[in-house]
This record gives sequence, structure tokens and C-alpha cells, in this order.
Amino acid sequence: MKKVITYGTFDLIHHGHINILRRAKEYGDYLIVGLSSDEFNSLKGKAAYYSFEERKMILEAIKYVDEVIPEHNWGQKADDVQTNDIDLFVMGSDWEGKFDELNEHCEVVYLPRTEGISSSKIKTDLFNNKC
Repeated sequence: MKKVITYGTFDLIHHGHINILRRAKEYGDYLIVGLSSDEFNSLKGKAAYYSFEERKMILEAIKYVDEVIPEHNWGQKADDVQTNDIDLFVMGSDWEGKFDELNEHCEVVYLPRTEGISSSKIKTDLFNNKC
């Protein structure tokens, strides 16, 4: 079985999130999502609308996702890859080159982002009444 992992906050789920989850799952048989905890988001200066438990429940309902694990810090990715016998690490192209050190443990792939959509754009559009 080929195992794939990706990470993110996955707040305000949109078609860009679904695209990366679908494409990540196409690379293997089992997809694990490392979901940023509320505490980790706070450390990153990132505000999420939904709590960790709510975001986890939403992700678990998506057919491409087999398992959701908490992400507590930047440094845990190598441990997660080794502990979960990961074959492939997937992130969006906006992270290109940032996780290349994981190549010593698994293959690393950066997938193109979906054009024209992001959680930040949704928040900005809502704030500016552009919907």
C-alpha cells in the first residue's frame, strides 16, 4: 500500500482544498492529512474560523481522506513521515522547496495550486462584500 501525507489548516473548505486532496489521493492508496491544531495556528499567527475538531470532522467526511492527524509544530513532519511509513509527501506549489529535506525519508511532490481561490481570498472578499 502506498501512503501519502499532506498538511494544512483546511479552514473554509473550498474547491482548491478538494483539488489538492483529490490529486494527493491519486498518488497512493491511503491519504493522511496533518491538520494544524488551534495552538499551532495561533503560533503561526493564523486565525481559523472553525476549531480543530470541526475542521477534522469536515476533512474526515471527504472521500479522499483516510485519516486526519494533528499538526502541532513545524518540526514534526519528518517524524510523521517515518512513524506512518509515508511514501509520498504532497504540498501545494506555494511551498515549493520548503520541505525538500524530507526527500531523505520519502518522495516530495509540490502540486500546482488551484488558480483564483484561497481561504485568504474568501475572507477578503467577504470582508469587502465582493460576494
